[in-house]
Amino acid sequence: MEPTDHSFTSHVASQFSAYEKDRNLQSGSALYTTSNGVPMPHPYETQRVGENGPLLLQDFHLIDLLSHFDRERIPERVVHAKGGGAHGVFECTHPIPELTAASLFSARGKKCPVTVRFSTVGGEAGSHDLARDPRGFAVKFRTDDGNWDMVANNTPVFFLRDPAKFPHFIHTQKRDPSTHLSATDDSTMFWDYLCNNPESVHQVMILLGDRGIPDGWRFMHGYSVHTLKLVNSKDEWVYCQLHMKSMQGAKFITQEESAKLSPDYSQKDLYQAIARGDFPKWSVEVQTMTPKQAEDVWEKQRINVFDLTHVWPQGQFPRRKVGEFILNENAVNYFAEIEQAAFNPAHMPPGIEPSADPVLQSRLFSYPDTHRHRIGANYQQLPVNAPKTSFAPANFQRDGSMAFFNQGSRSAYLSSIDPIRFRARTVDLHKTHGHFTGEAITFLSEIRPEDFNGPRALWQKVWDEPARQRFISNTAGNMSRCREKEFIRRQISIFREVDPDIATRLEKATGIQGYEGIAGLGFNGTHNGMASDARLRHANGLSVEKGSSVAENNGAPARGTHKGSEGAIGV
Repeated sequence: MEPTDHSFTSHVASQFSAYEKDRNLQSGSALYTTSNGVPMPHPYETQRVGENGPLLLQDFHLIDLLSHFDRERIPERVVHAKGGGAHGVFECTHPIPELTAASLFSARGKKCPVTVRFSTVGGEAGSHDLARDPRGFAVKFRTDDGNWDMVANNTPVFFLRDPAKFPHFIHTQKRDPSTHLSATDDSTMFWDYLCNNPESVHQVMILLGDRGIPDGWRFMHGYSVHTLKLVNSKDEWVYCQLHMKSMQGAKFITQEESAKLSPDYSQKDLYQAIARGDFPKWSVEVQTMTPKQAEDVWEKQRINVFDLTHVWPQGQFPRRKVGEFILNENAVNYFAEIEQAAFNPAHMPPGIEPSADPVLQSRLFSYPDTHRHRIGANYQQLPVNAPKTSFAPANFQRDGSMAFFNQGSRSAYLSSIDPIRFRARTVDLHKTHGHFTGEAITFLSEIRPEDFNGPRALWQKVWDEPARQRFISNTAGNMSRCREKEFIRRQISIFREVDPDIATRLEKATGIQGYEGIAGLGFNGTHNGMASDARLRHANGLSVEKGSSVAENNGAPARGTHKGSEGAIGV
């Protein structure tokens, strides 16, 4: 039936109310058309000059079909390209208003919708789900006060703590620029990086241990890795680490088993579990630390809360449950609801703030920047990325590619006669992020004995003997694909600092003799605070004539960093 209201207002209302109709439209109810809505008799027909002549440029149907086909792939993610996910619901089970003003943690039973994307890190979009690789674990909480994106991993530590290293490290996970081989066939770049950046050793041991290949996404945990801040309504704050613990338990797959399974194993497992009603759940838990405690653990235990190669001891800082989320809804259209999902660690509602962790600080810029490149400036208008709030959000961001919602006739600036509304300030940043006055410095972290405490505990106290044997087998197998034996000698020397037993076993397994620790080595990626020769201390023989980038506290919050810690809880 022809519409009776021919106004543009009616047209716009119809268009944007039609999203859910389109999402669930069945083939039998749809009519084949070109992109501008003109019906066509058949999708395979073309126009040509006679039955054996060339095609006609006027055949818009064919040009429309081919030109869209040429452009139907957006750039894949530089990292986390292979992944999948689903939708669900978060519910607060143990409110923490004394710790944070974040609305989703304000009351028992408080709920909000979530979208979760799991992924591998280094591989391409078509790579294997069961690659030996860390897993991304990104959760979009659509809270009353806007979206909170918890961009996490399935490991509690990472390979680096200096932000400028990140692009370099990721390049070592990609194809060799000369041979075009991936690490499946040639691991030389991988070991070159690792043997020059020993702070990565804890993550390397996790990667080459049992947790390196989780049994799909349902059976793995998620960790914020970075330190955040929780701020309550009184502007009191604590440092925080977030854990998402699989309520299905944690399971792993061995290297040998992984070769026998589908390249889409993890996505298939998740999709089919949700389809049959076996909805996976995760417990959301927090560790907290006061600023004074952060200074104390550095002074007494050499644990740096701004260093994502370090962990917080759970016996000392126990986990505290705050809620659960369940994944109970598969995507209807994978591209629209998962591939276009964009997660940004800078998306934090009131009550959650970033810490001074330098890698987190760099990601606050990098993530939204890559989304604008990959999807477009208006990527947050897509339904999967849009916030779900009780108020109508407005700003002064206009125009750009695909601006479906362009904010009507409101002024594109802060009008003095027709201003938009403002909410009263919810967080006093003077108390939460203040006292950062100081001289500009150059900074690069330094390897010190405390960097080996975590991986040593993993080897000696966490793993049993079969787990140690699997680690040695996995590591030696990976090293066998490295063309440069010098990299292996250096890496074995790093493992010797963790525990001499690791070095001895790897020397036997690889037939390569490592160095006697790292005191006699210089690194191109980090300063060596354990060097026996002063000439080896600075990364790459860096000249220190006009200043060294070594800091006495190695970037940690040393005594007095928080200036009495006013505004902090429990000081």
